[in-house]
Amino acid sequence: MTKLQEYFHTDWSALTGADWFGLILTVVVFILMVVVYFWVLNPKNKESLEAHRNMLLDENEIESEK
Repeated sequence: MTKLQEYFHTDWSALTGADWFGLILTVVVFILMVVVYFWVLNPKNKESLEAHRNMLLDENEIESEK
């Protein structure tokens, strides 16, 4: 088990500012993705999301009519 602990060991005091920024950004993006997935896949929100289903196609039709 010692080799496994050595492999995953992190020297937190050696992290630079860029390392901390990347770590925090990765965690924040992961949390936001989980929240968005739950929001999109929630059946309660289906109607409001389905209303925007053809939004891009509708804009193209409006521009082509001009």
